[in-house]
Amino acid sequence: MDQNQIETKSETPRNADSRGFFTRMWENLPETLRGEQGRRAITILGVILLVLVVILARDVFLPESQGNQGTLFSFNQQTDEDEDENSTSTSGEMLAMPSFNEDQSSSQGGIHRAAVIHTTIPTRSRVEVLTYTVQQGDSLFGIADNFGLKPETILWGNFDTLRDNPHTLQPGQQLNILPVNGTYHQWREGESLYRVADYYGVDPLDIIQYPGNNIDIYDFDLDDPSFKIGQMLIVPDGERELVDYGPPAITRNNPAVAATYGPGHCGTIYTGAVGVGVFVWPTAERWLSGYDYNPNIHPAIDIAGSIGNGVWASDNGVAVYSGWSNYGYGNLVVIDHGNGWQTLYAHLNTISVGCGQSVNQGELIGGLGTTGNSSGPHLHFEMIYNGVKVNPWDFLQ
Repeated sequence: MDQNQIETKSETPRNADSRGFFTRMWENLPETLRGEQGRRAITILGVILLVLVVILARDVFLPESQGNQGTLFSFNQQTDEDEDENSTSTSGEMLAMPSFNEDQSSSQGGIHRAAVIHTTIPTRSRVEVLTYTVQQGDSLFGIADNFGLKPETILWGNFDTLRDNPHTLQPGQQLNILPVNGTYHQWREGESLYRVADYYGVDPLDIIQYPGNNIDIYDFDLDDPSFKIGQMLIVPDGERELVDYGPPAITRNNPAVAATYGPGHCGTIYTGAVGVGVFVWPTAERWLSGYDYNPNIHPAIDIAGSIGNGVWASDNGVAVYSGWSNYGYGNLVVIDHGNGWQTLYAHLNTISVGCGQSVNQGELIGGLGTTGNSSGPHLHFEMIYNGVKVNPWDFLQ
């Protein structure tokens, strides 16, 4: 090797090998790749490589079931050749839709919407009056319970039919069934809406604003209501006193107080046996067949029995009413006990005592029956103390 070659070699920079690998690669690339187009191609290639790395990493680190659900990209594209083959194989016929098979693995991986088979439709409150035909075996309390009403409402809605007397209920009767608890008022000529509302204990607006009355509240004059004579009005939550068709408290000092009650009234002052204030059951039975005690509707108990069974005085006293009643009680006996107490025995089949006759506790006064307004054989038994009808369950022994 000559001296010139040695000098040339020695002039080569010692740090030539220290240049970066990418720098040497860049210098060795063709001139076209080192231009603007080359840089774009390299950028796109880098993005594609990055996406592939992400997909591969996802398949490696996620479970198979989740990986299948969450695939971001789908490569199930048919080639042009596949599409041509499918189109020619059908020969112009429509392809059958593939059957759907639910992926059980995917259905267990989350919350799914279940089909609601039954649809619950909210019920709307009734606002109109219904008509009900009384059936055999019906009672005032049973009808009220079936329609979710108070027994008083049934009476208040049917005064012309029942006259506030539950014993007048008979099969075949047509009853008005109000939509709410309250009263049913028939408008009369010359009435004032304010007075009607006050009588039933409600506000006039409660009447005109109730939907069942079908009143146009925007074209209504409270001072001059345009109701027709005989028009029926629902009075929601309205109340009134019920008519008591039982006889008044009849004493031996004034038995004539029952003169208008029926032909069984007695007309003179009597003296006789006085009670001891202890009351025994008036029949052999101790269970009910009909209505229980209700201070507003039925201030008595209906004791069961068969027609002709003996009925006896619950305590010592004097008969102050003995005979027929015109107000639904049929054959009736009232005994005054001379100490503020009276007892009443109704619907009797037969009567064994007369006006002014003294009777002792347990003495026979008649036979059990079903006369008057009665749904079947029973004894309607009332107890009155100082003019107030009390609950017999509290005093019978």
